[in-house]
Amino acid sequence: MNELVNQIAQKTGIGEDKARQAAETAISFLKQRLPGPVSSHLDGLLQGGSGSGENIKEGIGNIFNKAS
Repeated sequence: MNELVNQIAQKTGIGEDKARQAAETAISFLKQRLPGPVSSHLDGLLQGGSGSGENIKEGIGNIFNKAS
């Protein structure tokens, strides 16, 4: 999460507090809209967990395949 906050702050020029609020808002938005299996891996990914990124990519791929 800290890496995301730092990137938001650097790329937008806003302070760390505002960047953290932006990150938390975006993560909350994603969790509400992504399917459960994908959403459940966001926290692990943001905490630097291994393998979570692959699970998220797979879940997103499934979303697009179902939409076709």
